[in-house]
Amino acid sequence: MTRIDAKFAQLHAAGKKAFVAYVMAGDPDFDASLDLVKALPAAGVDIIELGLPFTDPMADGEAIQLAGQRALDGGMTLQRTLDLAAEFRKADDSTPIVLMGYYNPIYSRGVERFLTDAKAAGIDGLIVVDLPPEEDEELCLPAQAAGLNFIRLATPTTDDKRLPKVLTNTSGFVYYVSINGITGSAEASAVDVAPEVARIKAKTDLPVIVGFGIKTPERAEAIAAVADGAVVGSAIVSEVAKGKSTAEIAAFVKSLADGAHRA
Repeated sequence: MTRIDAKFAQLHAAGKKAFVAYVMAGDPDFDASLDLVKALPAAGVDIIELGLPFTDPMADGEAIQLAGQRALDGGMTLQRTLDLAAEFRKADDSTPIVLMGYYNPIYSRGVERFLTDAKAAGIDGLIVVDLPPEEDEELCLPAQAAGLNFIRLATPTTDDKRLPKVLTNTSGFVYYVSINGITGSAEASAVDVAPEVARIKAKTDLPVIVGFGIKTPERAEAIAAVADGAVVGSAIVSEVAKGKSTAEIAAFVKSLADGAHRA
């Protein structure tokens, strides 16, 4: 059982929905980013999504693109991202960390070496948005063999014919993208999301977590009410971009987490 599996079992037993927070590793710099990641569990975050900076983030909107660029400009690399996770793990051995990014940096490092190092750093799962199920032998299957969850995205355009393929070899949870388009580009609607979540849950026993387009505690509550939890990324990253302190950002995150946990 991974930390992700254990966290969902714990939440289910407590009758609670999950709140997942995305932050970009190294934004605005290594130390500030590490301080924020360390503050997330106390702010109510159940699972941390740690963004891996990349030069061509095709699924991300402006806020996360700029966050990645700030991190890269500050010298953030795949190795430094793993170092950040390892530093976090020194004080927290229970909060799951999902590394979210693109395949190129992983490929450049070499899959076997990457998986060994990611496991050693305390990474629990991967979301690699540009690797479709047809490429499972490339990273998904080796990751699962190494004890890492491989989390797949489903979208409004994932029809009933495609869905079984998307769910094959997925573990940890299913990440449902609530809108068509890039991150931060529109607001998620619980009315639209509810039937899609139900459609996915009819095909899998995995938790279904909804992300993209959730910016307020009220929206986090509404979305979590029709799913197994909610993810917020761009809204948090935008607070970082404003130069707010760790305490101020953590207070904002707590308001979002409280919303999801009310569901």
